[in-house]
Amino acid sequence: MQSRFTSLLKRLVTVDDTVLDQQFTLVDDESDTSYEADGNKQTPEVIDFDTDENKTETRRPVSMREFIRRGTDEYNEAVRKSHVGQDEDLPVSIDEMKARIERFFHLPQNKDIVVREFSVGVQTKKPWRGLAVFIDGMADKTVINQDILERLMLFTEFVHDEPRRNMEYIAEKILTSNQTAMLEKWSEVVQTVLSGSTAVLLDGCNRALSVETKGWEHRSIGPPQAEAVVRGAHDSFTESFRANTGLVRARFRSEHLVTEIYSVGNLATIDVAVMYVHGVTNPKLVREVRRRIKAIDVDYVSSAGMLEQFIEDQPSRLIPQVLSTERPDRVAASLAEGYAAIFVGNNPYVLIAPVVLYSMVHTSEDANLRFQAGTFIRCLRWVALFVALLFPALYVAVTNYHPEMLPTDLMLAIAGSREQVPFPVIVEILLMEFAIELIREAGIRIPSVIGPTIGIVGALIIGQAAVQAGIVSPLLVIVVATTALAGFAIPNYELSMAIRITRFLFLLAAAVLGFYGIAILCCVYAVRLSMQKSFGVPILSPIAPSKGSSRDVLLRGPVYTMNRRPVFLNPLRSWRQQPITRPWSSDTGARKGADKKGSDKS
Repeated sequence: MQSRFTSLLKRLVTVDDTVLDQQFTLVDDESDTSYEADGNKQTPEVIDFDTDENKTETRRPVSMREFIRRGTDEYNEAVRKSHVGQDEDLPVSIDEMKARIERFFHLPQNKDIVVREFSVGVQTKKPWRGLAVFIDGMADKTVINQDILERLMLFTEFVHDEPRRNMEYIAEKILTSNQTAMLEKWSEVVQTVLSGSTAVLLDGCNRALSVETKGWEHRSIGPPQAEAVVRGAHDSFTESFRANTGLVRARFRSEHLVTEIYSVGNLATIDVAVMYVHGVTNPKLVREVRRRIKAIDVDYVSSAGMLEQFIEDQPSRLIPQVLSTERPDRVAASLAEGYAAIFVGNNPYVLIAPVVLYSMVHTSEDANLRFQAGTFIRCLRWVALFVALLFPALYVAVTNYHPEMLPTDLMLAIAGSREQVPFPVIVEILLMEFAIELIREAGIRIPSVIGPTIGIVGALIIGQAAVQAGIVSPLLVIVVATTALAGFAIPNYELSMAIRITRFLFLLAAAVLGFYGIAILCCVYAVRLSMQKSFGVPILSPIAPSKGSSRDVLLRGPVYTMNRRPVFLNPLRSWRQQPITRPWSSDTGARKGADKKGSDKS
C-alpha cells in the first residue's frame, strides 16, 4: 500500500519532458497542404492568405515611411487574395456555378451554407437545373419554400433564347418577393448570401437573382437600459438593423429623410447607414461623414463603439466626440435639428454627429417637462458633473494646504476624525476610490439578479469596516459616496467615464499643489476643450466660440420660444417654427420684440 502511494506521489510531481519533442506550432510547414474535416489531404485552395513577408528573413531597421508602406502592401495583398475570383462575371454552366459557390464558401466543411438544387418545371423533357443558395439561420425558410422554390418548380412557360430575358421574366412575373435585384458579378452573389437574402442561379443564365428572405432571430424592442426616463418614450433600439431605421422613420415621417447604406469591412462586411434630412442638414456635414466612413479600411468592425473610434476627430481625447444613444426619439429630434445619425448593423446604439459638450448633459426627458422643471434638473446635473470631477480634489486641497478656508469647528471635526488614521489623505482617498470603482465594475459583471444587492451590501460593509479599522475617516466615506452618486447622475456613459478618469488627475494635482494645482489643471483642460472639435464643430459651441443660439444650452428654455436651429450646425433651414407660436398668450407683444432683437443679433 505504501509503495502504491509513493509511486502515485512520484507520478504527480514528475514532468514528462518527452512531450517537448513534438510540440504543436503555428509556424508554416514546408508543404503547403490543407486538410478536410475527416483529416484527408486536399489540394490548396485558391484563397491563400500566406504572403512572402511571413517567411523567415533577415530583419533590418527600416524607416517609418517604409514600414507603413510595407504594412499597406501586405494588407492590400491579403485582401486581394481573400477576394480572388469575386470580380468575375457569372458563367453560363450551372456546374461551374456550383463549383465556384463551393470554393467561395468552403463547402462541404461549412455547414451553414445551404445549396438547394432543383429543376424548373414538372413537365419539361429536359430538366432545367437551378440553385438556391442561402445561409441557414439568417434566411426565412418559409419565404424560400413558398415564394421561390414552389413557384419555380411549378411554372414552365418562360423559356427564352436570351438568358437575361429569362431572369427578367422570373423576377417580374414568377417570384412574389417584395425585393429582387439582378446580379452580374460573383461579389454581388457572395454579399447577397452573407446579408441573409437568397441567390437564385439557373443553368444557361449568366445572371443571378437576389431575393429578399432575411429572417434571423433578434431581440424584441424593449425599454432603454442606460437612458431610462420617467416621462417619455419607453422603446429602444435593438440588434436588428432595419428595425432601428424603422423606429426612427415611424417618428420622423418625412419624405426628405434620407438613408444611405454602405458596407464596411474587407474580411467580413457590416452595414453602416447614414441618415439625415435633405434640405435641413448641412451638405458639408453629410459629405464629411460619408468620406470618413468610406475611408475605413479594416477587416471587420463589430460595433458602433469601434466605428466611433475610426471616425472621430481626435481619439486621444477623453471627451467623446460622437454622441451614442439607444433612444429613437432622441435620434429623431436630433435629425430635425440638422444632425446626422449613423446606424451600425446588428448594434443597439446609434451615433449622432457632430456633438457638443452641453448636449451630453441633456436628456430626452427635458423636452417633455415644463421649462422650470427641466431647468432645475439640468442645473442639478451640472452640479453633479462638477462634484464628480472636483469634490475629492477639493477635499484633499483643503485638508492638506488650505485648512483656514473652513470654519474652525468643521476643521477640528475633520482633524479629530483623522486622528487614528495612519495614512495621508491622498492615500485614503485613492484606496476608497479604488474600492468604489471595483464595486461599480463588479456590479456590472455580476448576474443581474444579485448585482444590485452585492453592490449595496459590499459598499456598506467595506465602508463601515474601513472606518472601524481606522483605515479611513468617516468624512472621507461621505465624500467618496457623494462623488460616486454624482457620477451616476451624468446621463451620458462615455462622458461619465471621462469624468471618472479625469478625477484622478485632479486628485494628483491637488495633492501636489493644492488649489493652485486644481486651478492650473482647470485652465489647461479648458484650453484643450476649446481646441477640440467634432466633425469641424467646436465642442464648446455655442458658448466658445460665442454664437447666437436658442435657450437650450446650459439651461432649458420654453419650447415655444426656441425658434431657431443650432447655429453651429449651419443648417440649410435656420428657422424651425414660427416666431409667434402662441398668439392667444398675453405676452405675445413682449415675445415679438424679444424675437425681433434676437433676429437682429443673429
